[in-house]
Amino acid sequence: MSKFPTLVVVLLLISCTNTRKLKTVEPANPDLVIFDKQGHRGCRGLMPENTIPAMLKALELGVTTLEMDIAITKDKQVILSHDPFFNHEITTKSDGSYVDSNEERALRIYGMSFEETKRYDVGMKPNERFPRQQKLPVHKPLLGDLVDTVRQYVTKSKHPFPYFNIETKTQPSTDNIYHPGPAEFVDLLMTVIKEKGMEQYVIIQSFDFRTLRYLHQHYPSIRTAMLIQGFDKRGLAEQISDLGFIPDIYSPEYGLVNKELINHCHQQKIRIIPWTVNDRAKINELKNAGVDGIISDYPDLFN
Repeated sequence: MSKFPTLVVVLLLISCTNTRKLKTVEPANPDLVIFDKQGHRGCRGLMPENTIPAMLKALELGVTTLEMDIAITKDKQVILSHDPFFNHEITTKSDGSYVDSNEERALRIYGMSFEETKRYDVGMKPNERFPRQQKLPVHKPLLGDLVDTVRQYVTKSKHPFPYFNIETKTQPSTDNIYHPGPAEFVDLLMTVIKEKGMEQYVIIQSFDFRTLRYLHQHYPSIRTAMLIQGFDKRGLAEQISDLGFIPDIYSPEYGLVNKELINHCHQQKIRIIPWTVNDRAKINELKNAGVDGIISDYPDLFN
């Protein structure tokens, strides 16, 4: 049974009040969380990805961490988006037509103001890869608005305040085209995090080690997660050497995970949280092997 009407009520409760003053149920120390249940892009398998309804649904399903991606608009606003453009798989134009694959890359988020991005719906187009995904009208939200909404939700529901696992979507070849360079990107993101008093609740993850190095140098108290693609066959030691410091979390594609890798991470006091696992049996297999958490499109598989 869908609980979306409840989510609508929660969204309508957002006001101009100083939400930092709200009392919330504090999360456990992340280093002591036995198993971190992370909802990928909120809960992409069930709700439109990287949207406020997806994040609230993930909380209803009991996640401990909300996983999300960040893009930057032309007017330097920090919004949720996996791609730095409007992906044809999920986007509907204001006239009701769908964005196609030939035009998507021209629809650069970094070339639009936040108000302009709201012209594009990212919740109504059917996604055949996720047939259980509920369809609803929604746009890409500001990170700050998401934080405010989550605070409102957990205050009313008594749900423990979650962690935010935030990916910086950057790469050298698209600097200053699809996004600002790593230093400016991280500074803009951290401005929102600090304004919202979220420093202790966030993890910054990236495939682009430049952003993690800058974060480690300029914001050393912020937890970091090193994302690793399946084609990266370097060993853990070489990857850490490339990064230049020991991250808090090692987050590889799940097919790379074995007992030896888990042990190597734990020997260095690194938590290992693979992505993106959408099979209950595989989740249980990895959990039994000793991983510290799982990132999944279907948080209902954790229950």
